[in-house]
Order: sequence, then structure tokens, then C-alpha cells
Amino acid sequence: MSEATRDAATETEALTALETLLGYQFQNRALLLRALTHRSYINEQEDQGLQNNESMEFLGDAVLGFLVSARIFARFPDFNEGELSKIKAYLVSAANLLHLADKIHLGDFLFLSKGEDKAGGRKKRAILADAFEAVLAAVYLDGGIGAAESVLARQIESLLASYDAQRPTSGDFKSALQERLRSMGSPEPMYEIVDEIGPDHKKVFVVEVRVQDRVLSQSSGRSKKEAQLAAARMALENLKKQ
Repeated sequence: MSEATRDAATETEALTALETLLGYQFQNRALLLRALTHRSYINEQEDQGLQNNESMEFLGDAVLGFLVSARIFARFPDFNEGELSKIKAYLVSAANLLHLADKIHLGDFLFLSKGEDKAGGRKKRAILADAFEAVLAAVYLDGGIGAAESVLARQIESLLASYDAQRPTSGDFKSALQERLRSMGSPEPMYEIVDEIGPDHKKVFVVEVRVQDRVLSQSSGRSKKEAQLAAARMALENLKKQ
């Protein structure tokens, strides 16, 4: 939502729609409003006493990590620490957080400045990933860990259900892609950083996987390694569709 549309009636309608998508009704909607408020919007509303969602994103990151760890521990009780860590890294990757944000159309509900809105902020990976974590924090603050677990479970269940413990995970994606391309008679893939989004303390890297002049995929991550792994995974999925 842009500055021009932030009024009481519009807020109520939008928050109700988002609550339906989340499957959770807030007791204190001010928490949800803050979770949806990007710092760019605050910069245009300095006299309104509003708060942005950055500290809530910090809390949401911790809540997300705990809940995902607990869920995969319960799902895969016989896995060792390394195997569980790989699954967790996969589920909380920037690419999957973007997927989860898109599932609830989170970009449509964000409060952005006019400039950020025009610059495509509603589709930016970093903004959406941070906002998803902030919304999870808002649920936790409003309803406790049980409410946050219920909301997250609905969002990630499809990811967990489709997860194949025998397929490549984390560090194996790059080698799996290399082997797949070799079997096709293609040259080795090249990974190129095409963009860096956000401040230094929480930068998001955007990486493309190329074979010669052909782009196989593009993805992002909070480190260069994570972005490369996510891009390799997406490239494998794209190759399977061909």
C-alpha cells in the first residue's frame, strides 16, 4: 500500500485479507501494521511516530530458525546434525522465503514510500524476505509461539512434503548441476553476481548461473554461497522441465 492509500478503511480491509491468507486473526493489529511498514515509508512520514519493521525482522529470524529446527527434527528424527542443518538451510534460504512471501501475496500489503513502490519494491527479494520474518514475529508477539508455529506450518508444509531426503541439498546442488551438464555434453556452469541489495549488515546477493551465453537461472541469498546454491538448485529444476 502506498502513502496515498493508507487510511483506516483501506488498512482494515487489507489487514483482514492478509489475516485470511495467514490463517490467523490478530488481537493487536498494530503489530501487523508495523511488520508491514518498510523503513522507506517511515522516511516520508517522520512526523507520524510510526515504526519500521527492521527490529521485528530480527526477532522473526530467530523465531523462524527455532520453529523450522523443531519441525525438521520431528520430521526426520534419525538424521544427524549435518543432515538437519542442510534441510534447515534449504527451508530458510532467501529463495524459499521469497516463495513463502509470494504465497500470501505479501508484497501487495507492504507500506512503502512512493519512490520505493515505483522502483519495484513490492517484488524485491530482500524486502519480501525481511517482511515475511517480521510478520512471523508479529504473530509470535500477538499470540505466542503456538500461533507462530501454526502459521508457519501452513506455509512450509508443502515445502517439507515435497522434500526428498535423497536429492542433493545445500553444498551438493553445485556438484549435481555440474554432473547434469556434463552428462548433457555442456560446459561447466559459471556463477555471476548480478546485483547486491540492501545495507552491508544484511546484504542480499543476486546470482545468475550461466552456460556460455545462456542463463539457466537467477536466485538470491544472504551470502554469495547461499545465492550460488539457490541458483544451482533452481537451474537443476529448470533443466528437469526441458
